[in-house]
Amino acid sequence: MKTRLLLLKMVLAICCLFILGGCWDNRDINHRSLPIVMGISRVDSMYKVFLMIPESGQDGTKSMLVTRTGQTITEIVDEISSNMESRVDLLHLKVIVFERKYAEEGLADSVSSFIRSREISAKALVAICDEDIGKFFDHLHKETETDQTVLYNFFEKNAGLSPTVAVSRIWEIFRSIHSYTRDIGIPLIRSGTSTIIENAGTAIIQHGRMVGQIPADETLLFNAFNERSAYGRIEVMNHASVIILDNSMKHHVTLKNGAPYIRSQIHLKVSILETRGHPSLDTIKDELESQLTERFRKMIKSMQQHEADILGVGQYFRNKIPREQLAHWRSEYFPRLRVDLVVKTTIQNEGNLKTDNINTRQ
Repeated sequence: MKTRLLLLKMVLAICCLFILGGCWDNRDINHRSLPIVMGISRVDSMYKVFLMIPESGQDGTKSMLVTRTGQTITEIVDEISSNMESRVDLLHLKVIVFERKYAEEGLADSVSSFIRSREISAKALVAICDEDIGKFFDHLHKETETDQTVLYNFFEKNAGLSPTVAVSRIWEIFRSIHSYTRDIGIPLIRSGTSTIIENAGTAIIQHGRMVGQIPADETLLFNAFNERSAYGRIEVMNHASVIILDNSMKHHVTLKNGAPYIRSQIHLKVSILETRGHPSLDTIKDELESQLTERFRKMIKSMQQHEADILGVGQYFRNKIPREQLAHWRSEYFPRLRVDLVVKTTIQNEGNLKTDNINTRQ
């Protein structure tokens, strides 16, 4: 009995040795470099990668900009690691910036490789640089040498994100590439003159390729349509300026004689900031509703010209169109789409203005 018990203990001890050996390939965090931002461009068949890597020192944390060229992105990252004293780990990458020329050629290969390798988080933010990417990163590195999170905070909801800036992630681009009824908009950025970064609008992406763009003011409606908050946006009209406090959307879809039709209603809660003259509340509402409706029509027209459904309107028709026809949504159905936007405005308060200063119609 004692012999069997001793033998059992020896077997358990040996098993524990195998379990403890499972961490042999782990690297201490002090021996890993964790880039915050990656930039990618492509010339002919060669990729150029930019990595902004934080470095800790006696004077605090500073940013190091590393650049390499190669045939594949993984090859470039591996080469950078081999020339550094620590291993480059992309799992904590926050933002990936693609050069516009590369985006116009198509991002499908890179996005698919990111998802396949799992070395980069599928939640990483994506942007497109609307200028030479080398110039952009030189400017970004110079202005953010001691603060590497500036670009990330530009897209962070609790930091500097504006309702006129689109937000896109790796997994959303991958989804749009393989979807019949949904494309995607990716934010366009460039170096700022008086600011570090400047919003240049939103790129229209179809099947992973940039085919057009919409301006920043239309991006507000793109975000609102996708149930993102428009809080803080200031709209300037002829007789007044208002700030958007809240927004919500409702949609009604149908097929009329085989053509898709959608009636969307956006409800805005606003507060008046300034007035010129003595406009009535109804005048302010009419101007705001007319301005947003015309802007929405321009955006829809641009999307239909490029056959790119970045609003994902096709999602509402998936149970109304036969499955075998969904593959033709962009080319046959979407160009014939009729859209009616109804803007309903509620003025919650008149700011610091006295009621006597605004004439109201009874």
